[in-house]
Amino acid sequence: MRVFVTGATGFIGSAIVQELIGAGHEVLGLARSDAAAQALVAAGARVHRGQLDDLDSLKRGAADSEGVIHTAFIHDFSNISASGVTDRIAIEAMGEVLAGSNRPFVVTSGLAGGRVGTEDELPQEGSGPSHRLASDRATLALASRGVRVSLLRLPPSVHGDGDHAFVPALIGIARQKGVSAYAGEGRDAWSAVHRLDAAHLYRLALEKGQPGAVYHGIADEAVPTRELAEVIGRRLKVPVVSKSLEDAAGHFGWLAPFFTRDMSASSTRTRARLGWRPQRPGLLADLEHGHYFDT
Repeated sequence: MRVFVTGATGFIGSAIVQELIGAGHEVLGLARSDAAAQALVAAGARVHRGQLDDLDSLKRGAADSEGVIHTAFIHDFSNISASGVTDRIAIEAMGEVLAGSNRPFVVTSGLAGGRVGTEDELPQEGSGPSHRLASDRATLALASRGVRVSLLRLPPSVHGDGDHAFVPALIGIARQKGVSAYAGEGRDAWSAVHRLDAAHLYRLALEKGQPGAVYHGIADEAVPTRELAEVIGRRLKVPVVSKSLEDAAGHFGWLAPFFTRDMSASSTRTRARLGWRPQRPGLLADLEHGHYFDT
């Protein structure tokens, strides 16, 4: 299958490209720079120049494919609402090209967009940061337009070599402030998945996903935030402390809305529906033996 992948050189997208090529698929990767284009060629993929807000480019990429995987997202937390709007418009543009084709379209979402426990739950307004909710609705609406669309929700931690997201941010805060903190009693939990296990799930959703289905890329269902803080504190040799919810906002900054609420979730139905079996180390094991504290 010829697959158009947005975000193809990103932390997750690059793993998806390797997973697809390894399974015999042809990859057409979106590249907005010469460096990204060179990385795609080195990985064995074809290059499609463009970017997330270039709708004509996205439409051409989707039209030139037999399936689409959308992972690109502008992670600008200073204006995350605008990033959500760009994402929704991009999804609608590619969906317009795919309408009536029954071609697969796997769209990335996240559990940080609202509290959900299982694949069959939809986040509600006010249940968490809402920048992906409109994109989720636009995605699932494409199922009624003849697109084999599925929504793949990722947990707050997608970990592994090259991670530069929430966990490295927590480590950076602990280094800067000299303590590794958690909120309250630290019972709130994060779900997590290794990037290579996530990449495998994307391929399964592309090959076997059902129209309008929601899948959860969850390997660790619930890692208590206190345990995360304890590993970080031990590895950095700094104290582990509790912060009140009021103090946590100042301590964690932009990360506070994500680290002070429970984001545990199940992938039981995803595993049963797609036969997905995560094989890589869990988050705490990766923190203990991975690259996170090399610098």
